[in-house]
Amino acid sequence: MRKQLSRTVIILSLVSLFTDIASEMLYPIMPIYLKSIGFSVLLIGILEGIAEATAGISKGYFGELSDRIEKRTPFIRLGYLLSALAKPALAISKWPFWIFIVRTTERLGKGIRTSARDALLSDESTPKTRGRVFGFHRSMDTLGAAIGPIITLSLISFFPGNYNFIFVLTAIPGFAAILLTFLIREKHNKKAVNTLNKPKFSFLTFFNYWKEASTNYKHIVIGLILFTLINSSDAFLLLKVKDSGYSDSFVVGLYIFYNFSYALLSYPMGYLSDKLSMKGTIIIGLIAFSLTYLGFSILTAKIHFVILFGIYAAYAASTEGVVKAWLSNNLPRGRTATGLGLYNSLQSISTLIASSLAGTIWLISDSKTVFMISAIGSVIAAGYIAIFTKTNVTYQANE
Repeated sequence: MRKQLSRTVIILSLVSLFTDIASEMLYPIMPIYLKSIGFSVLLIGILEGIAEATAGISKGYFGELSDRIEKRTPFIRLGYLLSALAKPALAISKWPFWIFIVRTTERLGKGIRTSARDALLSDESTPKTRGRVFGFHRSMDTLGAAIGPIITLSLISFFPGNYNFIFVLTAIPGFAAILLTFLIREKHNKKAVNTLNKPKFSFLTFFNYWKEASTNYKHIVIGLILFTLINSSDAFLLLKVKDSGYSDSFVVGLYIFYNFSYALLSYPMGYLSDKLSMKGTIIIGLIAFSLTYLGFSILTAKIHFVILFGIYAAYAASTEGVVKAWLSNNLPRGRTATGLGLYNSLQSISTLIASSLAGTIWLISDSKTVFMISAIGSVIAAGYIAIFTKTNVTYQANE
């Protein structure tokens, strides 16, 4: 593994580990906290919608900016810094406008860093190792997502209702992540093809990349966005478990089990995609997703939910990191962050639409309808990718 994972990849993965510990320390308590200070469900939805939209659009803008100035680390450091500062800042005031500012700032930090970080991971790999590099990073990131809630559950048992204390404690892993970013040594790639010497540049010019992108990149993105439009928030799966009559501790326990399983499987699935096929690995993941949602539409026993979350972890491990590796293999070196940023932005916007539609259908009909639509839609997306995309097209000879 050492030969395949550079020092920079390992440091970036540790940065993501600590950042996700901080982020997921807030996951179990944020809805409860917001309701306790007077936020309605509608206001919480508006807050999350604005925050996620900010992150989504900024991923594309800052991705293209990273390509234009041919640097990654300034965006990575600034993005992680904003997120690390924002989380403990929640303890300063309960004023709704302050909460909006802080939450949006935290998501903006994610938008600033994501595409530059993904591009740096691509720069630090080759077409033959890219799947496992992204898989390792995703594994460490998700491990943090499992550790964070465990810490919070422990703190709540000793300090019930003391949310501000938890907000302040997120500064510890958050600032550990920032310090680690200063150990990153970015290589200046003289072979990079700079196609960005254009005078015009605005907040949305990254969308223009679609015109010059390769056909295979476009088909991959279309297939993935079709899937994203039926892939609602994981919160709906947890809500289904809760509505089936199970305790809060079982629901949170399932979430932790899912993240640990996801972390454990991410590197092996990335390795498999390098050895066999990125396209095939992603299709397997989409089929696993379909099976999961089909199961959620008809099964309600406790053991069923455990098995289904295990399958869901296999889906996530087969897609999240592998998708970015596959896209990277279809992007020229001078446009890596722009292309990844365009996909990241489209994905974020589609996720917002998907969750809104799922919530509406849930209210109008029922949860079974939501899950059946997602199960069928996933098969359609898998079919599109199987028919219209090529397996492992290598745009960059980065070896």
